[in-house]
Amino acid sequence: MKFAFLHNRWFKFSFWGLLYVLWVIWLGNYWWLAGLAVIFDIFITRKIQSLFVKKGSQAPKKRSALVEWIDAIVFAVIAATFIRMFFIEAYTIPTGSMEKSLEIGDYLFVSKLAYGPRIPITPVSVPLVHNVMPFSGNESYSTVIQNKYRRLKGFSKVRRNDIVVFGFPHGDTVLKRIPADDYYRVVRDNNGDRNFVIRQYGPIVVRPLDKLDNYVKRCVAVASDTLAVVNGQVYVNGEKSADFPGVQKICNVYTKGGAINPVKMDELGIDFKNWFFDSSLPGYSAVTMSNEEIEAVSRLDAVTDIQELVFESLGEGPEDIFPFSRNFNWTVDNFGPVWIPAAGSTVKLDLENLPLYRRIIESYEGNRLEVKDGAIFINGEETSSYTFQQDYYFMMGDNRHNSLDSRYWGFVPEDHIVGKPWMIWFSSDPTRTFPSNIRWKRLFSFI
Repeated sequence: MKFAFLHNRWFKFSFWGLLYVLWVIWLGNYWWLAGLAVIFDIFITRKIQSLFVKKGSQAPKKRSALVEWIDAIVFAVIAATFIRMFFIEAYTIPTGSMEKSLEIGDYLFVSKLAYGPRIPITPVSVPLVHNVMPFSGNESYSTVIQNKYRRLKGFSKVRRNDIVVFGFPHGDTVLKRIPADDYYRVVRDNNGDRNFVIRQYGPIVVRPLDKLDNYVKRCVAVASDTLAVVNGQVYVNGEKSADFPGVQKICNVYTKGGAINPVKMDELGIDFKNWFFDSSLPGYSAVTMSNEEIEAVSRLDAVTDIQELVFESLGEGPEDIFPFSRNFNWTVDNFGPVWIPAAGSTVKLDLENLPLYRRIIESYEGNRLEVKDGAIFINGEETSSYTFQQDYYFMMGDNRHNSLDSRYWGFVPEDHIVGKPWMIWFSSDPTRTFPSNIRWKRLFSFI
């Protein structure tokens, strides 16, 4: 019989045993090799199964449809949880910070194999729910067991200009009444009065590393890079960063005196509904466009000029921009230069640059930091330097002036990295109704 070997029990054991051994090697915990005994029994000895069948008994009765459905559901949940944990996780784009690269309403598959999946830090959790139960708003996990951070080997490390999904660095503390807001920014906005903030917007929830809300941004600088933003242009290690097709800029569009024909804008595929004509220009002020859109609009007969705007401030002061200190008078469009910390690298510490690295030392790397009489103490010892334990990254949204990113909360630690967006499997425009809301061209497109 052709392919009869496929039904041979020793072949089945060898095949599944080999896959299991490769999985254990990838996992890096060789105690799991004991599971080979179970696989051997399933295909060869079948002793465990025989314990549940009485000797001399007849073949088991056919199971009811309800039992079969329950078995199927349990298997599906276990399989989906395993896939979500180690391979692929679904993610939805909730904000416009990556527009036009990723649109609000895009549904993504995020590859965890790209950078290597994290071993679950909080294993006691409701299956297929990230951190909050639907409808009730209660946390979906228990911290009764907390494992140390460990990442399995992936296909690559985070590279400059990758689009990355990661845990929100300031998401370790959440205000229940305003969970989408940055707790630390709310405290700063209220003069550092934590008690008032908690009374007003609390209670607070302290979340473990793998239960932070997920964000998606572009990694513009990796560990050991030096980043600067000059008049809105990103520079890395002194070189101008590439302008990606989705990067958005804010511009004034000047016309010959009248409004632009909406039909022309529809033909260009440009969302025109949020453009408002300003007769004092004359034209449209502070509109957001990509480089391709700027070029297309500039060719319209009604348009005389397009000028990109550079912002010294978007209403923020130095305390709103990382590192939240008047020692660094930075803005969203003029930021840095700043060096991105790398594992094993040592930086000289003083009171001037301490705001850059304080959260890394205290929160991300778990040290006790104090300043006494102008001296810096780490874990009770006076020091003038610090050696970093992991790599860090600097993330920015492609919609540069509508993005809460590293300019507002600093570096992203390596242990916060979740994965890399792989495919848009569905996309829906929330401003339109069915069926015109379906973005057919974006379905099943690779990122």
